[in-house]
Amino acid sequence: MPVAPLADTDSTDCRSRLIQAATEVFIEEGYRASIERVAARANVARQTLYNHFPSKADLFGEVIRQVTAALLITLDGKSEALRERLLRFGIAFREKALSVEGLGFYRALVAATPRFPELAASFYRSGPAQTAARLHLVLQEAMDRGELRSGDADFATVTLLSMLVGAERSHYLLSGEPPPAPDPGRVAQIIDCYLRAFAPAVSSCQPVPQRSTP
Repeated sequence: MPVAPLADTDSTDCRSRLIQAATEVFIEEGYRASIERVAARANVARQTLYNHFPSKADLFGEVIRQVTAALLITLDGKSEALRERLLRFGIAFREKALSVEGLGFYRALVAATPRFPELAASFYRSGPAQTAARLHLVLQEAMDRGELRSGDADFATVTLLSMLVGAERSHYLLSGEPPPAPDPGRVAQIIDCYLRAFAPAVSSCQPVPQRSTP
């Protein structure tokens, strides 16, 4: 016997359930998934879903914004050492991007891009572009303080994001192997390598020793 949809008595809880259900359904079925499937997974009426999200694109965008917001928070903390902030960000970024859910979402989005280019553009603006912009600011400030070598903050941003995910995402998307369990040690290895590569330049000027007069 089918379970009757829950009444929308708690708007915040209902919205959270809709976002969680949408995340699961989009991963399983891609963007072609119907609104009805999302509403059924959240155990609410279709009209309740529309009361919170006017369209499927709005719902998809909210899923992306929530994931992005969780990543951006990890870069907070100006009083902390740069390494600690990057470690926290790196762990969260890899957990999102290289998880079963993250890979499934990425695969669904790529498959939908030819038919829904505006959706892909919206995803990029709400997700990767915001993440890169926040990381860029953190790295630029570190350069200004002398914690990193002065240079092109855009290049520094792209380099770190590529080191954190890069080839590994392609591997787990295409190889059929299950993604790895979160490994903070691996993140530390990446961040330490990155910080060595972008370490402030050390002056080669050394004082010339004075020769004693006989």
